[in-house]
Amino acid sequence: MSGSNSSRPAVAALADEPLGLTVHSMPSPGEALGMGADAGRQRKRGRWQMTLVLLCCAAPVIASYFTYYVIRPQSRSVFGELIDPQRPLPPIDVRTADGTSQPLAQLKGQWLLVAVAGGACNELCEQQLYLQRQLRETLGREKDRVDRVWLVSDDAPIPQRLKAALDGATVLRVPADSLAGWLAPASGASLGEHLYVVDPMGNWMMRFPARMDLKGAAKAKRDLDRLLRASSSWDQPGR
Repeated sequence: MSGSNSSRPAVAALADEPLGLTVHSMPSPGEALGMGADAGRQRKRGRWQMTLVLLCCAAPVIASYFTYYVIRPQSRSVFGELIDPQRPLPPIDVRTADGTSQPLAQLKGQWLLVAVAGGACNELCEQQLYLQRQLRETLGREKDRVDRVWLVSDDAPIPQRLKAALDGATVLRVPADSLAGWLAPASGASLGEHLYVVDPMGNWMMRFPARMDLKGAAKAKRDLDRLLRASSSWDQPGR
């Protein structure tokens, strides 16, 4: 009982003391508007930052397409002749070296460096095949993005002496008249005097000058380098 009675004054004293309250002032209407404006600016800044990030990610693809399809180097800086409009692969069948028939459209998916000649392959033909092989080799690590294609325009047997030179090349037999609506020589030249460039979509888009020599081949390499750089963001080796 005595313990209970002795605690009553302390409880009474606590009851008599006023409660200590911390009063936080409410923001004025002006301050509230300012806070809302700051939040709006932050959201707007965030949207701009996200947009910039997306543009940075997409910039290489946009730039390559813009360079390749819109700007296009002018003829004074390009050795080869740009074909406009580009001509797609014709829907024809060709024969492989072992006689198997296949659509010419199977060539899609790689850059192509194309030569055309009869199977007997005269001196000019051998020169074209040599330049074709050298051009691809000089592309270094990018050479796997380019295929060498020899379109044989008749049924003449291919000389054994060309076997080593054609290693790694695609050799297809196709009637010359089937190419008339696709590849074409410059005025005064024949079909076999040029090397032709076909893009991975199957479009013939460039023709190098007739009877090109080694000096011309060095200029042709610069054209190929430009094309491969411009398409590097969307084109990879292999089909």
